[in-house]
Amino acid sequence: MKRDISIVNLDSEKALVIACDSLGGIGSKKHDKIRVANSLVGKFTARVALMELMASGATPISVVDTLSVELKPTGEEIISGIKEEIAKIGIDDLLTGSTEENVVTVQTGIGVTAIGSVEIDQLRVGSSQQEDLIVAIGLPKVGDQVLADLSQIADLDLLIELLKFDYIHEILPVGSKGILYEAQLLAKSNGLELSLVKSKVDLQKSAGPATVLLVTVAAEDLTRLKVIDKPVNVIGRLD
Repeated sequence: MKRDISIVNLDSEKALVIACDSLGGIGSKKHDKIRVANSLVGKFTARVALMELMASGATPISVVDTLSVELKPTGEEIISGIKEEIAKIGIDDLLTGSTEENVVTVQTGIGVTAIGSVEIDQLRVGSSQQEDLIVAIGLPKVGDQVLADLSQIADLDLLIELLKFDYIHEILPVGSKGILYEAQLLAKSNGLELSLVKSKVDLQKSAGPATVLLVTVAAEDLTRLKVIDKPVNVIGRLD
């Protein structure tokens, strides 16, 4: 187990990477605590699993939805959102899954698992370097804040863009445990110490459906992140 992913070596050269996310009490059912369109439920849950997977360097080969709701109409609406997110990576026919057809449900529950493959020498895990800066891209948002502040949150499109930048050493999505927890995990996985710097970003707040991406870069490359049209904040350094 590394970060929020599992890595399974297939042989000396290739590995499978597995990531997942779950959601409950958010949707359009009678007892949901936060009321949103079911397509958004699927979209954001799939987004988190795909971001965790792809940040590791893996290429998605399968996405599995486990829906604790009936297929019609709720499940179909959730699946439409999942498919919309999958379309962003340009790979079709990845999706399989199951729904609840035996019991009438009154609250939304959903899980999404993403499976990918990667050459072991291309894994972007534990690839940060001593004295790298840890930069938070996006702001932590949760619940209703996510839809209200879309311009301030990280998303799958942003991750796809960041993966093209060879000066970024490592990418780590932040979820409900907050920036500080993930930054500490990032430092530990690289055998380094985390030194925090003064920042206006709330390091303890939940980042919900991966609304923040942590990236590590050399100090001299920090200005290159200015091309990103999202909030960019240095929160620490690896020593």
